[in-house]
Amino acid sequence: MLEQDVARLKEKEASLDKEIAQLEAEGYSLAELEEHISLLHEYNELKDTGQMLLGRLAILRGVTTKDLYSEFGLDFED
Repeated sequence: MLEQDVARLKEKEASLDKEIAQLEAEGYSLAELEEHISLLHEYNELKDTGQMLLGRLAILRGVTTKDLYSEFGLDFED
């Protein structure tokens, strides 16, 4: 079982290396990609915090989170 896990991880690594090479060939640098990933993580953390705050506010007001989206001019698809 351990050998299978190692083999799967090696396949995943090779796939990711191929994907990185393709992105670099398209003009992206590894540093740029890492920066984008970092910014996406930060965005997701901020979005999660906002969702949590909206949820708590909705509970306090006795409304749905969806109601608060329209009140604050937020797009429900965001």
